[in-house]
Amino acid sequence: MAEPQPSSQISTPDIWRSILIGGSKKSWVLFEHGTCVILMNPTSDDLATQATDILKEWGPVRAGSSAGDFNVIELEGNPGGYVVEGHHDDVLNYVPAEAVEEGASDMVAGLIGRGNRDVDASELKVVHIEDNLG
Repeated sequence: MAEPQPSSQISTPDIWRSILIGGSKKSWVLFEHGTCVILMNPTSDDLATQATDILKEWGPVRAGSSAGDFNVIELEGNPGGYVVEGHHDDVLNYVPAEAVEEGASDMVAGLIGRGNRDVDASELKVVHIEDNLG
């Protein structure tokens, strides 16, 4: 499996704001290794706990199951890089372009993002909460 990237190279709230279309209407929580959990229908004011519960359940990688599957979206323009989707539509990981060797396939970005999601699901370190509840 590709090695998770050091958290200093991952993502910032500004990167996720630029990625999420209509992001101003969605609440989301960012974890240390670039995993973003979008809360489409928040059930409480405690967004961190809700996102952590989702990531605990849907974040760990299990080879040979849908938890190991991923889809890669290459981002054009700024910030560039890749968004890696897993088996939960609202759990995403950002992989910066510089984390993937030029000319490498999207699969490399997917493996990095999946690995970062797995680490986030284990460590569960929230680094930002975007509260757009009102």
